[in-house]
Amino acid sequence: MNFTFESVRQVTIGDYVINDASGCYVIAEIGHNHQGDLQKARQLFIAAKEAGVNAVKLQKRDNQSLFTQDAYNRPYDNPNSFGGSYGEHREFLEFGWDAYVELQKFANELGLDFFATAFDIPSADFLMKLDPPAFKIASGDLRSIPLLKHVARFNKPIILSTGGGTMEDIQRAYDAIMPINPQLCILQCTAAYPPEWSEINLRVIETLRQAFPATVIGFSGHDSGIAMAVAAYMLGSRVVEKHFTLNRAMKGADHKFSLEPDGMRKMVRDLKRVYTALGDGIKKVYESEKAPLEKMSKSIVAKRDLPAGHVLTEDDLAIKIPGGGIPPFELENLVNRILVKPIVQDHMLKWNELEKMEDACLTTN
Repeated sequence: MNFTFESVRQVTIGDYVINDASGCYVIAEIGHNHQGDLQKARQLFIAAKEAGVNAVKLQKRDNQSLFTQDAYNRPYDNPNSFGGSYGEHREFLEFGWDAYVELQKFANELGLDFFATAFDIPSADFLMKLDPPAFKIASGDLRSIPLLKHVARFNKPIILSTGGGTMEDIQRAYDAIMPINPQLCILQCTAAYPPEWSEINLRVIETLRQAFPATVIGFSGHDSGIAMAVAAYMLGSRVVEKHFTLNRAMKGADHKFSLEPDGMRKMVRDLKRVYTALGDGIKKVYESEKAPLEKMSKSIVAKRDLPAGHVLTEDDLAIKIPGGGIPPFELENLVNRILVKPIVQDHMLKWNELEKMEDACLTTN
């Protein structure tokens, strides 16, 4: 890993300061997995809170202005459809102002950050009226420079996904946002649902960290497991976004690759464990190690009964378990020392039972 805890990269979302020395900020991406049902959205918020995430996130679209008429009106007849046309489907899933206000209040009561992905400028303006702690920009808008600049002017932290993009695309977005608003987090993402394991490409996290040394880097995972988030954290990701559902069998395209509550709980648990387990990098002996090490390690003992005044040779000594006595690395320093008392076989030698040859000569003289 090519990073240190002294890095200047940092972003603050709500009460959370996110930097190289921090734990992982976890976003439960609910998107439209609430199926247009406000009560189901509340249930998802509760489950996300119980799983230990930091934030819950929805998606906001102004469908009439976002889609062409042909795209809006095209037939949408499939098992995941909530309407006869794509426009009807999208409108069914869209929450309005009153729902957002209610859900924001509910998230605050739960102690969760609440924000959403803005897919267009009207949606960004809609969300800004709620004064969210951050804005999310989806991979599909990595090249939407007018939207990026518009959201940047709100002076709120921006979390930018980069699925389907090149480093040139990311640099362009970075250059558009940073002069206006340096509160940016860039997420490595693969815009496949789900991606092949070979397409997740976690090492891009290191590439992004090197290319943007003042920017927090994160990971938006569309895989259905939890291990990649922990690997991402170890590579320097400090924000993880994962799609979240109550049941993968529910109707909707996103449920199949989303985490269920137990999976999200385990992922958050493992991210907290790895943060704690990283430690401070200083090698030390812990109190909990002392008893096991005494049981496992070795000491220098007498190979046979030896009289007082005996001058030790290497042949007089053995290395045996348990520890707690003179350690094996001192073997050479015991040779030619004189026993001040008789000892028996397997006796664990102590320094106060020995004197140096020259000390004995001085005493005699």
